[in-house]
Amino acid sequence: MNREHIIPPKVYLLVFAALVVGTLAMVAAARVELGPLNIVVAMTLAALQATLVALYFMRLRYSHRLNWIFAGASILWLLLLIGMVLTDVISRLSE
Repeated sequence: MNREHIIPPKVYLLVFAALVVGTLAMVAAARVELGPLNIVVAMTLAALQATLVALYFMRLRYSHRLNWIFAGASILWLLLLIGMVLTDVISRLSE
């Protein structure tokens, strides 16, 4: 039995509007000098946008829990790789 959840077009339009606003916020944040917080703001906005895309356009919100496990595992893998790269960069900066 295929029980696919139907998302109304209004939700897609709202998510699209949120993505556009997020993009405009990212452009505005890039024009403001925040020092080391620039990367934090940019990565936070990018993570929020990626979450919206995964939840609605990739239909993860209403998918099987196994898909959630694979999505979570991929995020953990990405964080592990970023952590390893940062460890290497920080060790090279201290030399």
